Amino acid sequence: MRVRVVIPLICLALISYFGYHLVVGNHGLNSRARYEKQIQLLEGELAGLQAVRQRLERDVSLLRAEHLDPDMLDERARAILNFAHPNDIVIVKPKSATGAAR
Repeated sequence: MRVRVVIPLICLALISYFGYHLVVGNHGLNSRARYEKQIQLLEGELAGLQAVRQRLERDVSLLRAEHLDPDMLDERARAILNFAHPNDIVIVKPKSATGAAR
């Protein structure tokens, strides 16, 4: 009689253990949902980074010696050196008390 009770209890315990880990475990259903959300987030970030990389590659190709774009060179030199052409009109915005431009 005792064996009739012990074996089903052991089986029930094993089924409960594996069922719990199927849902809550490191590779369970809940973790899969989290992984899928993380994949979507990272794919969006990857798409944005690929667009930035393409823009940078285009800018670098315009600065190569074999087909140097004078406008691109002038733009980058002014931005890096903080210079302006004598014929440029420069508008200086005063800063507010918080430090942000108006």
